[in-house]
Amino acid sequence: MLSDNEIEVLINEAHEYYGFDFGGYSRASFKRRIERLIQMDGLTDFRSLLSRMRTDSDYFKHMVEEITVNVTEMFRDPHVYKILREEILPILATKPFIRIWHAGCSTGEEVFSMAILLKEARLLSKSLLYATDLSPSALASAKSGIFPLRMMKQYSENYMASGGIRDFSDYYIANYERAKFSEELSEKMVFSQHNLVSDSSFNEFDLILCRNVMIYFDKELQERALRLFDDSLAKLGYLVLGTKETLKYSSVQPRFGQLRKEKIWKKLK
Repeated sequence: MLSDNEIEVLINEAHEYYGFDFGGYSRASFKRRIERLIQMDGLTDFRSLLSRMRTDSDYFKHMVEEITVNVTEMFRDPHVYKILREEILPILATKPFIRIWHAGCSTGEEVFSMAILLKEARLLSKSLLYATDLSPSALASAKSGIFPLRMMKQYSENYMASGGIRDFSDYYIANYERAKFSEELSEKMVFSQHNLVSDSSFNEFDLILCRNVMIYFDKELQERALRLFDDSLAKLGYLVLGTKETLKYSSVQPRFGQLRKEKIWKKLK
């Protein structure tokens, strides 16, 4: 079990050696991931982890990816996708062009879910999906459009629960243990590394999805990310967060209206 002091030493040295700021991450979540990393990599103790981080920049990249990668799935929380399908996309359809940002896209399952929604709404051709994450390996995985075949049954059930009416297998080709999704879906995707901790806004969007990323941030960093999303959304644009995340009590809350009790907000000002 790591001490709070050891965690602070690690955060300070990551910043000193590599300029990377873990300071805004939830301490409890950060500690759990560091302890998991030590166990997974067969390191003997905290000192050996610290020594390796200081002397091996490739190992530090590995650390960042293990600490920041998030669990995801296609059509996660299907009712959210049902609202996107039935209520939000018909509104966005009136725009000449639709810009969507998946912030913290991880391995890309939700980006491909959105592309399927857009295709079925006949909006994919006039849409652009920006998919960003801190982890280069997660982005590489997302860009490939390849997901484990064993997950397709669950993803198909999620898709149907979201209002999907097609055969989900129409969207991919099964090859051994992998499912390769249609390149037509990824033609409108732009993948790029972006750090919600330190990077700024890079475009104006009609819809931003950042789900189950901010739960790893402390209050200060959550506030920073929400201001970034506010700066990046067009007026009357939508922000979709994870089930345990909220705009409530943030400085940007007065500028947004919540869609019923869902984790979806519309920018009003």
